[in-house]
Amino acid sequence: MANTQTHNDHTNTTVRNANDIKVSTRTLEFAVYVLAVIATIITAAVVGDNASENGLDAFNASQAMQYITFLTVGLMVARGLAKSGHRGNNNHNA
Repeated sequence: MANTQTHNDHTNTTVRNANDIKVSTRTLEFAVYVLAVIATIITAAVVGDNASENGLDAFNASQAMQYITFLTVGLMVARGLAKSGHRGNNNHNA
């Protein structure tokens, strides 16, 4: 009988599948969303506050909230599309 030993050099690594979906807060689209919301808020606060518009607020808070809502819906649709074909399978054969 021969004495056989197996040498296993597997380290403790996480196996990532091509179908894995990132956590939503770690995506580029979320970072762009946050920056766009901040830019919308700053724009609403700055635009229309001087006397050159005769006291009219060219970009008021309700318009800013409307654009933020559009951005939020767009982000939710994008995340939904990213996950639409993904089937979670956590049965990794190790």
